[in-house]
Amino acid sequence: MDSPTFRSAPRRDIQGLRALAVLAVIGAHAAGWPAGGVLGVDVFFVISGFLITGMLLREARDTGRISLGSFYARRARRLLPAALTVLIAVGVAGWFLFNRARGEQTLWDAAWAAVFASNWNFAAQGTDYFADTGAVSPLQHFWSLSVEEQFYLVWPLLLLVVLALAGRARVAAVAGVLAAAIVAGSFGWALAQSDAQATVAYFSTLTRAWELGVGALVAVLVPVLRRIPRVLGATLQWGGVAAVVAALLLIDPTAGGFPAPWAAAPVVGAAVALAGGVGGDPRHRRLVPLTNPIAVFLGDASYSLYLWHFPVVVFAAVLVPASEWHLWIVLGASLVLGVASYLIVEQPLRHAPFLGGMPQPAAPEPEPQPEAEPAPVTVAPTTRPAGWTPGTRYFPGSSRPAPARMAVAAAAPVAESVAEPVAEHRGSAVAAWRERFAAQVFLATAGLVAVALAGVLWATASGHGPRFGLPELAPAASAPSVSGDPTADLQAELAAAAAADAWPDLNPSLDRVMIASSAANPAHDCFSPGAATACGWGSSDAPVHIWLVGDSTAMAYAPAFRRIADDSDGGIRVSAMGMYGCRFTDVLVQNDDPQVMARCQERKAAVRAAIIADKPDLVVMSNAFTLGRSVDGTDLSAENLIAAQRREADSYRMGERMLHLAPPPQGVSLAACYTPSSSPKACDSAVDSTWRQMEAASEHAAKAAGDHAMSSLPLTCAGDVCPPFAGSIPTKYDQTHLTVEYAEHIAPALHQALDGAGLLTGR
Repeated sequence: MDSPTFRSAPRRDIQGLRALAVLAVIGAHAAGWPAGGVLGVDVFFVISGFLITGMLLREARDTGRISLGSFYARRARRLLPAALTVLIAVGVAGWFLFNRARGEQTLWDAAWAAVFASNWNFAAQGTDYFADTGAVSPLQHFWSLSVEEQFYLVWPLLLLVVLALAGRARVAAVAGVLAAAIVAGSFGWALAQSDAQATVAYFSTLTRAWELGVGALVAVLVPVLRRIPRVLGATLQWGGVAAVVAALLLIDPTAGGFPAPWAAAPVVGAAVALAGGVGGDPRHRRLVPLTNPIAVFLGDASYSLYLWHFPVVVFAAVLVPASEWHLWIVLGASLVLGVASYLIVEQPLRHAPFLGGMPQPAAPEPEPQPEAEPAPVTVAPTTRPAGWTPGTRYFPGSSRPAPARMAVAAAAPVAESVAEPVAEHRGSAVAAWRERFAAQVFLATAGLVAVALAGVLWATASGHGPRFGLPELAPAASAPSVSGDPTADLQAELAAAAAADAWPDLNPSLDRVMIASSAANPAHDCFSPGAATACGWGSSDAPVHIWLVGDSTAMAYAPAFRRIADDSDGGIRVSAMGMYGCRFTDVLVQNDDPQVMARCQERKAAVRAAIIADKPDLVVMSNAFTLGRSVDGTDLSAENLIAAQRREADSYRMGERMLHLAPPPQGVSLAACYTPSSSPKACDSAVDSTWRQMEAASEHAAKAAGDHAMSSLPLTCAGDVCPPFAGSIPTKYDQTHLTVEYAEHIAPALHQALDGAGLLTGR
């Protein structure tokens, strides 16, 4: 139950600051503006630390204790109704609107969010908050709620210990020292982690606690800040808000140094704005941009707006066709759902008596002022006779006071005198709750339905509506003509796929290959960090022996080489070994997997020794055609990486029997582009410029060295378009790697290319 003793009136400037923060976050996610809009989350952290710490300190001061049960009950009523509504809605929508793999992942993300552990879930996945290359979780924004609640699992307990050791008179001072230590330690760790492990640093509670701690420090200083002259306070408020706005407009979190040191700008700005407003009246009329009714209402609804906006952004990217109306549809849907959630779910359930809440009074309570000496009691003169007791009736002319009606109740049994007021109180609380929220819920629900129907009618009439419904499958293709040229037949399949407007009946399905990922690859274990031996296919007596080496792109080609060996009638033997994430270059290229970093150099040395000892007839090397960085932080260009790959290959002493096989060009994320309602054209990709640069550098180096380089375009793309399937087979299971079935499908064309280059003859 929210006790009025520990709750101060909402400051209008704080609600306006919340509105500014949530609008910035929504703008950044929906429109990419302002550049630093996601820093609005940092403003929320400061506000939260200020308000929650202030409430706990007031409770400690007024009662000498801190009730953890009441605190967590208030947090649950405040957060869970709206959050669970969003989680359930997004989980159901994701299951039906996303592909199977993404739908299942969304359910897992919802489960992590429900226990306030989203931040660690996304950190473990290696999620890059600012990347736009994969399937973004519609619940990714729940990370900030997780950080807050993890902080509040610990902070009230620490204050409880402080109260027990220092007493109510010194609890604020000791809490201030403790908050300062948290700020210093957490900020220092954030500085270190922002460079070393930027992804983890973004989501980590340990690197974000200082932001809530700064708000806590402001709360500790409230008694001092109340003495600031109002003019100076107003100046601080304007300065703080200006700093926050400047940070939102000027700081680019993608440029590095985040959350430390750059998050310090909005954090300090928000703290100064909060501090400046402590001594003023709660309305803060001078700060009109933040204290006007619209800003205050948006601040009141900021939690629901924040919860709903990101799922709208993500689902709109899948369902709503690109047009000039796309942004307005996203913003409108976010506003309607957020406000409806605030009016229908968040407010009513937060104060519901059956959940332990009580309706707040319609008029805000005045902000608590510093304690003062009690004023002397003055007894007003009365015309009632001596001996009259307040609470009893007096009738002029009567010789003595008449007993009050309460005296009759006094004769009732004790049980009834207790039970009846309790029941009456409960009934009045429910009645008051219904009186306050019933009309609001009804009108908001009716408004939501009306707006939704109007939106659907407009979208249907204008052609801007979502792509609901499953598309028809493409007509069954006739059997491809067999020209006797495997490469020509493969190119015909790819060209037909690039022109297709509907998905054929794929076998295996895209859902199946995405879920299977690399685990279905027969060479998976030979490319893992713990591999001890190479994979081998074909007869040990075969006259031609081929080694396939490299990172995961080489592993993706392994099923094609296995089929070449199996179809060679004992003429070809293939050995394959490498490591996914480990580029076969003489420079160690950074990778996020510590196991890869620990064993990459050792694996390359083992493969080198095996090839030199084995003296095969051909070595095929394939590595990713993407840019990278050395372990010392040096950026590696396309030319640098190809040169490093060729130096590694030269150490094998293969001469002209060395082949550099290009990987497939980077495609779009199937997890993001493929949905039950999408067109295959959404998953078509073009050949990227980095791939072309590295392919050109590889071809040029091969001519100069006298060995061989082979393009993958004839195997995976039709002209400049790389489709997600060929015939009835998915080409990739992610952005880069071939499916096992498609790798086997291209084996005849690959065999033809190797034979044409004279590489399938023994020494």
